Amino acid sequence: MSEKRFEKIYSQGMGTIEILVDKETGVNYLYRSSGYGGGLTVLLDSDGKPVVTPVPKD
Repeated sequence: MSEKRFEKIYSQGMGTIEILVDKETGVNYLYRSSGYGGGLTVLLDSDGKPVVTPVPKD
């Protein structure tokens, strides 16, 4: 499997804040790194629901 599952769609601050999209589910994730640490969480909208990008069907 050579195709990547996650796609980076946004980057800020020299790569320290990124938004990744799961290309299978469309769910958006927020990734934050600083020094030797980092974290990943589901990106939520104003209603507290996951942000989902439409995924084209094959």
